[in-house]
Amino acid sequence: MERKNMLEAFYNAYDEDARLLKNRHGQLEYRTTMQYIRRLLPVGKKLLEVGAGTGRYSIALAKEGYDVTAVELVERNLEILRRNAQGQGQLTAYQGDASNLDFLASNSFDAVLLFGPMYHLYAPQEQHKALDEAIRLAKPGGLVMAAFLSVYAILYNNYLRGNFRAGLEENFDEASRVRHFQDQVFTGFDIEEFEALFAQKPVRKLDLIGTDSLLELAQRTGDFQMSNEEFELFFRHHLACCEKRELLGNQSHLLYICRKNLF
Repeated sequence: MERKNMLEAFYNAYDEDARLLKNRHGQLEYRTTMQYIRRLLPVGKKLLEVGAGTGRYSIALAKEGYDVTAVELVERNLEILRRNAQGQGQLTAYQGDASNLDFLASNSFDAVLLFGPMYHLYAPQEQHKALDEAIRLAKPGGLVMAAFLSVYAILYNNYLRGNFRAGLEENFDEASRVRHFQDQVFTGFDIEEFEALFAQKPVRKLDLIGTDSLLELAQRTGDFQMSNEEFELFFRHHLACCEKRELLGNQSHLLYICRKNLF
């Protein structure tokens, strides 16, 4: 099955629009990511989100005063994005694939957000194409923010309860090297592996952060609860330590932040 068809099938059966709202794990990812965007990019700047899903980030950022272009591959997600964005003049949405955005001009955006595509790109050439397109579209000195999944968090969150052997076989080969293949749907990276993708690219690394701590694993326990007051306390603690490298690998969602070279 082609990647686009596979993703259409998955997201047609999944409520992507509620993902960042329905639980503490999604709320922490959303708030942490928004905190870094606001910190690094002044309101009013021109921003591109690639893999925009149903527009949770794009619409919020447009409402805050950013000039937003959103690109999404999955038709159902794009329909929801456009419906939710009606009347929002600061947002333009297109259908497109992260690995080929030639309908957009080079050096056009103050920031390019690549928040979903790296979860679903399995071959190295596709991974590099998506990153190269994001960098091409950023202005010199512009930001590129690329989200990815930790392969270790995938293993622990999804396979720790009774099927750990299956998780190892799906995500690692016999030499403990990370595996990427389409039937995974969601593929994870080792941190050093992901950083190596940028080694020869015309960018300068600014930060690598974890956006959701251990909350996905915690939520899978049946008695997990967190009051609003506790969540605010946890959020402040998380922001204080989300760049600590020793805490990164066990977090589900990671965000690599870099700046395109001026020359």
